Amino acid sequence: MTRYEHLARLLAERIEQGLYQSGERLPSVRSLSSEHGVSISTVQQAYNHLEDRGLIQPRPRSGYFVAPRRAQPPLPRLTQPVQRPVEVTHWDAIRELLDARHSPEMIALGGGTPDLTQPTIRPLWREMQRIIQHEETCLSGYDDMAGTLALRQQVARLMLDGGSALTTDDIVITSGCQEAISVAVRAICQPGDVVAVESPSFHGTMQILRGYGVKVLEVPTDSQSGISLEALEMALEQWPVKAVILVASCNNPQGFIMPPARKQALLSLARRFDIAIIEDDVYGELAFSYPRPETIKSLDHEGRVVLCSSFSKTLAPGLRVGWIVPGRWRDRVLHMKYIGTGSTAVVTQLAVAAFIRNGHYHRHLRRLRQHYQRNYEDFRCRIRSDFPCGVCVSRPQGGFLMWLELPESLDSVCISRELRAQQVQIAPGTIFSASGKYRNCLRLNYASAFNEQTARALRLIGNVIAHHLAAQAGA
Repeated sequence: MTRYEHLARLLAERIEQGLYQSGERLPSVRSLSSEHGVSISTVQQAYNHLEDRGLIQPRPRSGYFVAPRRAQPPLPRLTQPVQRPVEVTHWDAIRELLDARHSPEMIALGGGTPDLTQPTIRPLWREMQRIIQHEETCLSGYDDMAGTLALRQQVARLMLDGGSALTTDDIVITSGCQEAISVAVRAICQPGDVVAVESPSFHGTMQILRGYGVKVLEVPTDSQSGISLEALEMALEQWPVKAVILVASCNNPQGFIMPPARKQALLSLARRFDIAIIEDDVYGELAFSYPRPETIKSLDHEGRVVLCSSFSKTLAPGLRVGWIVPGRWRDRVLHMKYIGTGSTAVVTQLAVAAFIRNGHYHRHLRRLRQHYQRNYEDFRCRIRSDFPCGVCVSRPQGGFLMWLELPESLDSVCISRELRAQQVQIAPGTIFSASGKYRNCLRLNYASAFNEQTARALRLIGNVIAHHLAAQAGA
């Protein structure tokens, strides 16, 4: 973080906390320069940044003043999905979303790709080059089915931060989190079984369930506290649910972190009804708060929770390095992995293991957390200023994804098509529901650096939403 960014963030926090009131004159450029020991140009850059975010306003010959504050956008309401087992659809819409990310002209705000430009990731590429040049045997043979020991040792150490004390034998390396969830589903479920999911839920998980003939039971979910345990309990009493799949920490798409007491209550429900929990923790390391939230797995002492994760969101999705802690289903998981991908590529495993062992990973995570939190604040300010009233916005506690709920009359699928024609990509809400709900919702990705191009894209999204609202009002 540069000096001006650090100063701008400090001033923004003071404004958000009410230490500088709306309309109040801010300290002069010279006084801030003296107070913080920075140059006048640094203070001017910080003020320009806050002005771009709409937090302050300049007045000729008078200085800078706190801008009039608009009310925070309301939170999305508790979701109300169809509460019966259904078959998953919407593969075509997901294909459109995935294909659009390869267009160089597209401003991609709808996908799940992390920021790949941070300098703290460069040592990883050097490790890969070193391994390819000096450890040629890594390229020529199959790896252990459970994965390279060096990486499993590092993953076990990382899991301590999430509250779990594991051995290397507890961990199986996979080709990303998607394979981890896939082998977990195949190990636990049979075609025709019912699996409960949060609603909205990650579209990739639901397509896995669709592919294996498993029906989905969507459960209402709160944008701050997570899956409704009351609704889940009623569903478990009514339907033969085999497992529940959820993202409890830095949820995709809503960004919440499930409170510890609710995680414990969920595990108690799973014990009572004798079901499995498949915990997708791929965003858990990206929580804005420190230490990172404990996993549901950390509360599990009977192997009921299967934890799945990867380095796709913290490092790079192209590495295809993930892991699963399969608990009581270890043998089944190994068999499913064997008949699927077999072993995992060795080079990327060894490079990631060295990256973690040499201390680069935690430095990279610290930078990412700051970057994503700063980007979220920039997105939130821009949405507050450029989007029409009536748009509800989630308040992520980590990760780089946010969920927007538009007025019920709007259609995010139509809005998405209109924006795509103008080279801006969003993710329409329907792909996050097995039954096609959330047509008035959308997901945005705030991972990439916030710049004028991003600001223009958000302004365009706000204008398109406002245009659709005005057209309906005049109809």
